[in-house]
Amino acid sequence: MKNQEDSLAEITGIGTDEKPSGAFLPYPTSTLSPSIVPNDLTSFKSRGVSQVERDLQQKLVEIREQYVSAITHFNWNKLAYEADINFEPVVGQTYYLYEARGRNLLSMISPDQWFQKHLASLRLNYDRQFILEELGEGIEERELFGTTDEA
Repeated sequence: MKNQEDSLAEITGIGTDEKPSGAFLPYPTSTLSPSIVPNDLTSFKSRGVSQVERDLQQKLVEIREQYVSAITHFNWNKLAYEADINFEPVVGQTYYLYEARGRNLLSMISPDQWFQKHLASLRLNYDRQFILEELGEGIEERELFGTTDEA
C-alpha cells in the first residue's frame, strides 16, 4: 500500500519532474479555453464609497452633538460650582442659579419668590453633577458661555 504523499504525487505530478495536469489548475492553460473577462466593479465601488461616506458623515454628526452636549454640561457645572453657595446642596434637589450684584449665586429660592435675574434651574444628581432642568427666561446659552455653533 502506498502512502498518501506518493498517491498525491502521482495524481498531480507534485514532487516529480512532470508538469501538473491542467485540469486541476484554477485558471485556463490553453488558448482554446474561454477568455477571462474581469468584472466591471465601478458600480460596486461607487455604491460602497457613497455608503461609507454617508455612514461616516452620520457618525461625525453624532460625535459633534455629543461633544457640544458635553461642553454645555461642563459649562453649567462650572457656573454652578463657581457661584456663591451659602449652603451644602443635597443630591436630588433642584437649585436656582441667579445673577445678583454682578456675581452668580446658587439658591434654594425659586424664581417666582425672588426677583433676581434667573439664569437656570439645576438639579444635583448622585455623582455631584448639576443637570440643567430649565433655562431662565430670556437667557441664551451661547451668550452666557460665549460660544458659537461653529465647531
